[in-house]
Amino acid sequence: MCGIVGYIGARNTLSVLIKGLECLEYRGYDSAGVSFIQNGKLNVIKKKGKVKELYKLMDDSGYDLSEKGKNSISAGIGHTRWATHGAPSDENSHPHMSMNGKICVVHNGIIENYAELRSFLRKKGYEFASDTDTEVAAQLIEYYYTKKEHDFEGSIRRALQDIVGSYALCVLCVDYPDRIICAKKDNPIVIGIGDKENFIASDIPALIEYTRDVVFMEDNCILIMTKDSITIKDVHGEVLDYEVAHVDWDTDAAQKGGYAHFMMKEMFEEPKVFEATVAPRIKDGDIFLEHFPCTKEFVSNINSINIVACGTAYHAGCIGKYLIEKLCRIPVTCTVASEFIYSDPIIDEHTLTVVISQSGETLDTRNAMREAKNRGSQTLAIVNVIGSTIARESDYVLYTAAGPEISVASTKAYTTQLGCVYLLALKFAKVLGKITPEKYADYQYELLEMPSKLQKILDVQDRIQRFASAEYNAESIFFIGRGLDYYLSMEASLKLKEISYIHSEAYAGGELKHGTIALIEDGTLVVSPITQDELAGKMESNIKEVSTRGATVLAIIPERFAEREFSCNEKFIIPDCDELFAPILTALPCQLFAYYMAVNKGCDIDKPRNLAKSVTVE
Repeated sequence: MCGIVGYIGARNTLSVLIKGLECLEYRGYDSAGVSFIQNGKLNVIKKKGKVKELYKLMDDSGYDLSEKGKNSISAGIGHTRWATHGAPSDENSHPHMSMNGKICVVHNGIIENYAELRSFLRKKGYEFASDTDTEVAAQLIEYYYTKKEHDFEGSIRRALQDIVGSYALCVLCVDYPDRIICAKKDNPIVIGIGDKENFIASDIPALIEYTRDVVFMEDNCILIMTKDSITIKDVHGEVLDYEVAHVDWDTDAAQKGGYAHFMMKEMFEEPKVFEATVAPRIKDGDIFLEHFPCTKEFVSNINSINIVACGTAYHAGCIGKYLIEKLCRIPVTCTVASEFIYSDPIIDEHTLTVVISQSGETLDTRNAMREAKNRGSQTLAIVNVIGSTIARESDYVLYTAAGPEISVASTKAYTTQLGCVYLLALKFAKVLGKITPEKYADYQYELLEMPSKLQKILDVQDRIQRFASAEYNAESIFFIGRGLDYYLSMEASLKLKEISYIHSEAYAGGELKHGTIALIEDGTLVVSPITQDELAGKMESNIKEVSTRGATVLAIIPERFAEREFSCNEKFIIPDCDELFAPILTALPCQLFAYYMAVNKGCDIDKPRNLAKSVTVE
């Protein structure tokens, strides 16, 4: 993986490809390249490093990259690679050309039986120029292309019969300069439909400047694309119908808008997107979850709930588990998706499986959802991307209204995921009669007040900045909390690790004395959210334990604790709210803390090393 673009039409193809790759840089990558057919020749230009380095290489080579440049290219594809097989290098960069120069391929995913296929092709005389699994696809397609009397589409269909794994494959053939052929299994491909031009990409931001009419390819399908048509077929060659979706995103949403980094811009958008996610679903004193049957009959039939997700979305799920169990008294298991798949989970028709994913394409999460469905569970997806695979395949869906999130480190998507899990927990509790009408009304009010309170935190974010500027050289940081604050600490620690590369761990406050406190020494930095009234005294004991051993402590507390004595070096105060809703507010200063620590260290904020925005491999 990571980013794919393709174009066929009258525009300057190289300009479209380069701009598309730039739009996909947020996904994380280590190299970039393009391939195109010009004057009957198949060309490949690729380089380890950033897209700007590829741009410079092409510009220095005399290629016209301007939007208004004359186009003599019939079709082109491009790729930003995140290494899975073979170290980052010019040779391992995509695209990959077949040995005899007939076929060129870009690929997201993993070909699991690439070693077996490579051995087979070597026996047939094929030589390899890279260590990648993707080159195997190019060589294999050419092998069948030669055997099948130059049937481009047929050779791809035959090669797919041999390939085991996941893929979004986009293929050029020098003998068919008027088309691009793509194949999809477990990795996203979006088709952009234009006027006498068509586009492909792995994500919408690469297309949005040119078209808002898109088609989301289904698994096990093949796309044949020319400038005038798109045809989608199944693996047997039967033509399939497809639906065209219209994208409503504002193109400005994928721009920095004057902020130094997308991450900062997206944190400042949190009040707006939280309101957009929550407020439309609260009407006339009730919560309405569109397309989800929250009747008493439906909810009463649920004996257990599984929440399944990865990374940041998993941490939102942990808070969802706490809320649903506390408010609804329904047993909830929150599991990392990659573990859920192979854990032989206990599921039946009385289980609801909630899957959470920003992109709606996270492979582990999607596979977990499929496993749950196969075992009889109904499924509810909380996703940000309309038309994504998880959204299409789930029984029910709640969309977050985060809009495009470009920074690899998730901020506003996490906050809107929390909005959805709070709405879900409150609605279930009301339907089951577990909370009074008065409490139900109070909780709705709390949710509606969150945007203004988030804005108050942003208005004083310089206090977090000052603390981070004094502590950014810390080598190891611990986040400690109890109850909801512990789940929040898990996300805070992950955010710091993602973008600053500082070693960090999150621990339940009560676990310190069971071993972790041995790691505390003079100068160790500890961050402690303390928002739960019943647990505040216990947390004071915990931070006293670390401060007496030389730790520097930052406490994040609500206004009602402002005058309370805590054994900390610094306090960051958030607005008061019902303690059940504190994680929504507390997440923001933790995100800001991670951001400023990374800025002071000179890190690449939006594109942290080794990370990808949408993880579509297991």
